[in-house]
Amino acid sequence: MAYVKTFPIRYHVKTSIEYIAAPHKTDNGNLVSCYNCSLETADLEFKQTRRLSGSKGKQAARHMIQSFKYREVTPKQAHEIGKRFADEVLQGKYEYVIATHINSSAIHNHIIFNSVSFEDHRRYRSNKHTYKRMKFISDDLCREYGLSVIDENNNSRKRSQSEIYSEQRSKRV
Repeated sequence: MAYVKTFPIRYHVKTSIEYIAAPHKTDNGNLVSCYNCSLETADLEFKQTRRLSGSKGKQAARHMIQSFKYREVTPKQAHEIGKRFADEVLQGKYEYVIATHINSSAIHNHIIFNSVSFEDHRRYRSNKHTYKRMKFISDDLCREYGLSVIDENNNSRKRSQSEIYSEQRSKRV
């Protein structure tokens, strides 16, 4: 039952990457991967791509979080799912850093990606459509791995994904 959310990073990309890649959260860095950039210089590479695009937007990067149901997934499996999730959502057009955190009760992935594509220099558009697509991709991957998904249609009133996730978390054994 993966819960996903996304939000913009306007400043401090380097600090955000350092936070998600912290060794005590990622099994000493074993659960950190990068796509088309290196961990040590990802913030500079993101900046260079934005500079080449001529983009004047306010977002430097975006941050996605994919959190799994308590004790349903192993750290290695979560990381693998997260990489596949990022690859499918970002379609190989955006540099990203993914880190799987194992320091809390629910294993979760943090994915920080450039707001501008290195391929065609277009900005990532975050809206209801892209968010629904992101949830669909995550749910599809969870089903493929035999993990549960949040059934939003099974509720008498519409609840947000975070409300459903919180309820599931409170039912832990």
